Amino acid sequence: MPAIRTLLCCLLLALTASSAFAKTVYVDDTLYAPIRSGEGTQYRILHSGVRSGTPLELVERSESGYSRVRTPDGIEGWMVSRYLTETPIARERLETANRQLAQAKESVSSLRSQLETVTEERDSLRNSENNLEARAGRLSQELQEIKTVAADSLNLNRRNEELSNENQKLRNELEVLTAEKERLEANTDSDFMLIGAGLVLLGIILALIVPALKPTRKTDNWA
Repeated sequence: MPAIRTLLCCLLLALTASSAFAKTVYVDDTLYAPIRSGEGTQYRILHSGVRSGTPLELVERSESGYSRVRTPDGIEGWMVSRYLTETPIARERLETANRQLAQAKESVSSLRSQLETVTEERDSLRNSENNLEARAGRLSQELQEIKTVAADSLNLNRRNEELSNENQKLRNELEVLTAEKERLEANTDSDFMLIGAGLVLLGIILALIVPALKPTRKTDNWA
């Protein structure tokens, strides 16, 4: 029993130690495919190895399992067909996706900045609109006051014109009355003159008639 316990302890320590030093690793997907001068491994290598993901121009595909390709540097030769694919490898797609993601993030950031700018402009325009509405209200009130003052001015002008007409009528009537007074005064003076002349004439007549009416003293014939 003690031996079994010791063995179990040793196994447990070994497993613990192995798990402590264990770590996760990945298989590298990078591949270097050689280019040969012919369709087979016996032909001379023209290129030591084209890195996976490198775009190549397909010149010819053979049933031997090899394809004739041309590199961007202009090297032309044969490569095993199973190393070729019409779609980019996962690493290239991932890099493309990362670039697109970075561009999308930049676009989102730019759009967010534009949105903030547009929001600020909208708020500014809204404030300007409120200010314009308030100013329009004040101007409308001032216009109403001006209309009221103008109406009062028109009424005053109309009343002034009416008073002027009435004043002119009164002046005309005053002139008529003045002329009538002068005529009456002239007539009164003429009447007074006639009356005076009549009285003078009457006095003369009386002066002539009264002595004639006195009895004359008769002459005594007996004397």
